[in-house]
Amino acid sequence: MAGTIVVLGPTAVGKSELGIRLALAFGGEIVNADALQVYRGLDIGTAKPSAADRERVPHHLLDIHDPRQKFSAGEFARLATAAIADIKARGGVPVVVGGSGLYLRALLEGIAPMPAPEPAVRAWLTERLDREGLPALYRELAERDPPTAARLMPNDRQRILRALEVAVASGRPLSEWQSAQPFGAARVTATRIGLTLPRSVLYDRIAARVVHMHARGLAREVQRLLDAGVPADAPAFQAIGYREIARHLRGEWTVEQALAETVAASRRYAKRQETWWRREADVAWFDAVDLDGAESDALAHLDSAGFRRV
Repeated sequence: MAGTIVVLGPTAVGKSELGIRLALAFGGEIVNADALQVYRGLDIGTAKPSAADRERVPHHLLDIHDPRQKFSAGEFARLATAAIADIKARGGVPVVVGGSGLYLRALLEGIAPMPAPEPAVRAWLTERLDREGLPALYRELAERDPPTAARLMPNDRQRILRALEVAVASGRPLSEWQSAQPFGAARVTATRIGLTLPRSVLYDRIAARVVHMHARGLAREVQRLLDAGVPADAPAFQAIGYREIARHLRGEWTVEQALAETVAASRRYAKRQETWWRREADVAWFDAVDLDGAESDALAHLDSAGFRRV
């Protein structure tokens, strides 16, 4: 029976193209594992696969969620597991592609038990957010749960509120819950292919990608979302590029400042992704400087793992 392939790595490394090539080689279909490509209307800034790419290979879990609503790792794992089962039932090979480490770990290793949401605590924290501001709540999180605060961005409203909610409601910090049982029982067994680049090359690619996104109309895309009623504090606007361009559209930054901040934030994100992936076991890493060479090596690796080309 066909197995599952996972293509992972930092942003702008070439995952989407390699995923398509591997899917074509093995009769596969792509399952998106990018936390932001699930949102409708976020196309340019998330480097969402084009219509032509989707014609080359079927894609799943794209454009499935309202940008106003939260989308969780647990929900992703549930939907991705169903998509993988459907692809396999039709005799295909699932190729999971994305750089969202938490989403992939949730899919491959399951979700740890966590306290249920506490509406009363969340309402109290939301009222405090309106009164005191997010920086104050972030400082409190840093006191209550330093490990969690260290891995979150200071403007990550959604995750800061959830971490404080867990700490207040349960009396235990989120990091303690996660260290006690980081993930649940294994869900999906997969062969993992990782792409890597020298840091300087990756950073240059990120800068070039941001310039290309701007030329394609990222600012117009952000304005369309705002005009459609997506609030500036919506979960989707936590996406790098969208929050920066939104500040430009509000007159807080010039477009040059917004693009420079987007490049800087993307580089920081890539560095965090690389740190995350270094902790992952059983990843076969290939240098993406020459994507054709990486493809050839990845194909040979998958051949040896028992995958059969079409």
